[in-house]
Amino acid sequence: MNTNHFILKALSTKELTNIANTATTEWLFLQTEAGEVEFLPQAEKRFIEIAEATGAAMVYSDYYQITEDGKNPITTIEYQRGSLRDDFNFGAVILLNTGILKKITTHTPEDYEFAGLYDIRLKISETSSIFRIAEPLYLLTPVSATEAESRHFAYIDKKNRNVQIDMEKACTAHLKRIGALLTGNPKSVNLESESFDCEASIIIPVRNRQKTIADAIHSALGQQTNFKFNVLVVDNFSTDDTGNIIDRIAHTYSNVFKITPDNDNLGIGGCWQLAINHSLCGKFAVQLDSDDIYQSPHTLQRIVDEFYRQRCAMLIGSYTITDFELNPIPPYLIDHAEWTDDNGRNNALRINGLGAPRAFFTPIIREIGFPNVSYGEDYAVGLRISREWKIGRIYDSVYLCRRWENNSDTGISLETLNRYNFYKDKIRTIELLSRIKQNI
Repeated sequence: MNTNHFILKALSTKELTNIANTATTEWLFLQTEAGEVEFLPQAEKRFIEIAEATGAAMVYSDYYQITEDGKNPITTIEYQRGSLRDDFNFGAVILLNTGILKKITTHTPEDYEFAGLYDIRLKISETSSIFRIAEPLYLLTPVSATEAESRHFAYIDKKNRNVQIDMEKACTAHLKRIGALLTGNPKSVNLESESFDCEASIIIPVRNRQKTIADAIHSALGQQTNFKFNVLVVDNFSTDDTGNIIDRIAHTYSNVFKITPDNDNLGIGGCWQLAINHSLCGKFAVQLDSDDIYQSPHTLQRIVDEFYRQRCAMLIGSYTITDFELNPIPPYLIDHAEWTDDNGRNNALRINGLGAPRAFFTPIIREIGFPNVSYGEDYAVGLRISREWKIGRIYDSVYLCRRWENNSDTGISLETLNRYNFYKDKIRTIELLSRIKQNI
């Protein structure tokens, strides 16, 4: 089949423009990842037939990745309206409508060094469709395997700061074109609107963390503050010794409370929902995961002080990655410096996480509520809050995030990763449509 093939050598607008100007066929295949690509029999024909049948301007598919262990099927996920993250996995090959690509590049005033392909994809989605073929259509032999941990944190790598600025500009321009851009100032919060018996509650949802739960609770208890606080531990039906450990500590300390759900149908978001609606919950609900600890005895005081200084509905700190023995490990500090006061709530639709530890003004988080899931529940409420209220930040590390063999971020399968990414894209879609509606 007579179709142009190109290998992307740079992510710039100039590179995409040169490809568009060079192409002479109705459709073109663009290889976007390094490696050797081999189409399966009739695959190119299948790509084009489906593109023509659906009217899509961009088409991608599942594929096989060749490794030392053999041929591994790689399943991609459906593209949604809210699939705005710049690291969406389209695989190594995409099919583009040449005429639409030429039209876009001809009328593109921007000159991105790193966000050229991202910008093209967003512009295609505005006027046409992006379609996934749920079939493996080619083999990819990568140049080198990408380490899972570096991929997990690639979007905040300081070395990629210029890349992030470019991507943010492209995303912001897209939001403006489709009517989803938030302008003006978010609302500040009246922190004195309600009275609470307790100023702050440290919320610890947990299931089967007998190796770490005592460290987390004692880290909470070690906080030095000029106000009253408590620790609400939601034990989600642990089957190991976690519950007994909580009971022993709660028997010793009067400000530690064990909360047990009525049933075993709750995810982490459901456990948070139970805690924030509890009568013991204080004015501020503050995160502490059962694997982690606060970096100093002053973390809680710092968080509450920042709430009053920044007058925000949600406050997000920064954290340091450590091993189980609390030795710092790469990428070390996670500070989400890409957040800015003027555009952070727009850029939040592009990035894959908002940071930790997260803390909430309880009346507002009670109003919004957490989705009952165990991944992305924090991102969902963060996006919702950012649509309307101010989010405050702390950019120096106040929290230690452990990585160990039983940690939920370790060794995630492709199937699980796809489910997580699809859910976050769904959350973005909901938020995107809400913002468009709000702006009408």
